[in-house]
Amino acid sequence: MSQPIRFFHQGAVREVRDVAPTQTILQHLREDLRCTGTKEGCAEGDCGACTVMVGSLEHGEVALKAVNACIGFTATLDGKALFTVEDLAASDGSLHPVQQALVECHGSQCGFCTPGFAMSLWGMYIKQEGQQPSRCQIDDALSGNLCRCTGYRPIIDAARRMGELPPVSFDRAALAQQLASLQRAQGFTYSAQGRQFHLPRTLDELTQLRAAHPDALLLAGSTDVGLWVTKQLRTLGDVIYLGQVDALKTVNEADGVIEIGAGVSLQDAYAALCRHYPDELSELWQRFASLPIRNAGTLGGNVANGSPIGDSMPWLIALGARVVMGSADGTRELALEDFYLGYQQKDLRLGEFVQALRVPLPRADVRFRTWKLAKRFDQDISAVCAAFAVTLDGAAIVDARIAFGGMAATPKRAANAEAALRGKAWSEVTLRAAMDALSSDYTPLSDMRASNTYRMRTAQNLLRRFWLETRVDDPLPASAVNVFAGA
Repeated sequence: MSQPIRFFHQGAVREVRDVAPTQTILQHLREDLRCTGTKEGCAEGDCGACTVMVGSLEHGEVALKAVNACIGFTATLDGKALFTVEDLAASDGSLHPVQQALVECHGSQCGFCTPGFAMSLWGMYIKQEGQQPSRCQIDDALSGNLCRCTGYRPIIDAARRMGELPPVSFDRAALAQQLASLQRAQGFTYSAQGRQFHLPRTLDELTQLRAAHPDALLLAGSTDVGLWVTKQLRTLGDVIYLGQVDALKTVNEADGVIEIGAGVSLQDAYAALCRHYPDELSELWQRFASLPIRNAGTLGGNVANGSPIGDSMPWLIALGARVVMGSADGTRELALEDFYLGYQQKDLRLGEFVQALRVPLPRADVRFRTWKLAKRFDQDISAVCAAFAVTLDGAAIVDARIAFGGMAATPKRAANAEAALRGKAWSEVTLRAAMDALSSDYTPLSDMRASNTYRMRTAQNLLRRFWLETRVDDPLPASAVNVFAGA
């Protein structure tokens, strides 16, 4: 008999049996628990009406993260805590400062999106611990919430106001005790409706499961797979969930490389990387999807998915990152650009899984930049994502690595443009030759995001921008060359 999924919710431990392994958290809340404050707006993790907070133990500490309930699966809640808009008010009915601020600032229009905004604000309130947030922090916290009434100004006012009200503390110690009581000594398998949802806890358990079930779907953050269920109405079959394997959630630095486990969230991975590449990666970090998506998704999952418009792969390839695969036969490592064989085709053998990414740390002789072009600043898919890295010896180019997303069926290096740069002086003459060579490296498509002409022109212009910022004789600050990213 299958063991139940256990999680902490509204002061009690909930046990879930007999629901489909791919039932969403939103479905469980509304249909089983009758907590209808959380809404469904898009069912694809874009609008934020379904935003909830999930608490877990990570490295012995309580981590609270805003996520989208519409694409997360109930089974992934095992050993965690779930908080919804119903949890904000006190037991006597008095409003939480987040709620009170929304009332005072008229932050609710039609009201449909308000529970999601309230939960995102609550997450920021807990994180800030009484400190007044900056406008940038507010914008980032609310990046995953859309208001169809276009009433963002009073919501932003509420984000400022909530910190001015009498504070309400959150008891992390009590939650830590609750979560500790829910932790399992080893992994287990939840079975229901003829399907299995495996939840390994160790790397050995994962390796054995993968060998025994090589055709099972590997699930990390569910930010892509969740849409297969909610939008494509697919039946996934058996699933191996990676989110409980602590060995995949480590970040280590040694020998000029930062190694990021495949289970490290996008938010935590970019935070670690931006400590080394603050000027180069910070904007891309902020623009990568939304905070709830970054909280749920993983860098390893983004790489394993291999979308041609994924924003992580171009800069990882430009830096010379390598991917580590694990299996019952041990580990295998290869350059990330060699991992992609064709559209949605990867060099991933039967029984293997992505275990880690190995990213080179900065070097004094390497100039590196990456940029994303999209119609919106927040939460939009790239039309073009570009990354450039050149190794210089004085003014001479020793090596060049250029990679683009959105320009081909896979994240792809620009071999001809790189060849036009190597061994040459980092000059405008060399730049123009490399820009011309880009037209033979890619044959981009036209779609709803951009025309092929736009993609090629902006790819060339981004290369020019890179030269302007990194040329040896008189580099310009980034603020002075933004114009060159346009068509």
